[in-house]
Amino acid sequence: YSLSSSPVDVSSLFRDLVFGSVPAAVLTSATLATGDARAGESPFAYLRSRLGLSDGSIGVEERVIDSPFDYPNNALFYTPRDLPEPAAPDFVAAASARIAELCALTDGGAFVLTTSLRSMRALHASLRGRLGERALFLQGEAPKGALLERFRADGRAVLVATSSFWEGVDIPGHALRLVVLEKIPFFVPSDPIVKARSARLEEQGENPFMKLFVPAAALALKQGFGRLIRTHDDFGVVALFDDRVHKKSYGKRVLAALPPAQRTDELGAVKRFWAERSVV
Repeated sequence: YSLSSSPVDVSSLFRDLVFGSVPAAVLTSATLATGDARAGESPFAYLRSRLGLSDGSIGVEERVIDSPFDYPNNALFYTPRDLPEPAAPDFVAAASARIAELCALTDGGAFVLTTSLRSMRALHASLRGRLGERALFLQGEAPKGALLERFRADGRAVLVATSSFWEGVDIPGHALRLVVLEKIPFFVPSDPIVKARSARLEEQGENPFMKLFVPAAALALKQGFGRLIRTHDDFGVVALFDDRVHKKSYGKRVLAALPPAQRTDELGAVKRFWAERSVV
């Protein structure tokens, strides 16, 4: 038997042991900002609350710096409305058929990023036989570094993976030109840490879904989106197969955190974008 523990709230630890004990600290990342400034919210509200920087006891200067990459011209964000909901029994079959269409358009070079091992394996199995002669890789069938090197060297491959590939993976150049995100990467509600953090927020009179689940999902989605454009010359398509961004009230907040790529819900627009951009 083993017993593990984790702080439910690390804000006081960071405030007292880090920010309260050093003259200054600089926090920088491409994915720190998740708040919707248009709604009057600090872009760093979620990060501030997690790190103990929201009560005014420590002075904070914040700034969002625009990306140097030309997202409006080099990236297209595709959010189809005609697929089943991710929880529907026919989602995997419909999603894999749409992935195959997109891979035929881009000639592979695709990451398919899922939110669980179960959905990763299901999509991988459903994609077999749909991709022509393009190689199909699965996270776990080789060490991560070796798998990425095979993907990069192939140039036309399709890699199906889950959480660890949503961030910290760098494939610059033409080898990666399509990123398919299975669904919005919400926390698993039954996770003990997530349950404890939700309970703490409820005790404070807050809505755990809006204060924890939505901003964390927006941050993770931003990280997944970020796999595509790694240099000034990169271009391609990011697809999100989760219609909740159109139907749910939190959809606008999730989308507001993403880079300013062109957006469409029509496959025809994806084909036009690729035809125009791939011949430049």
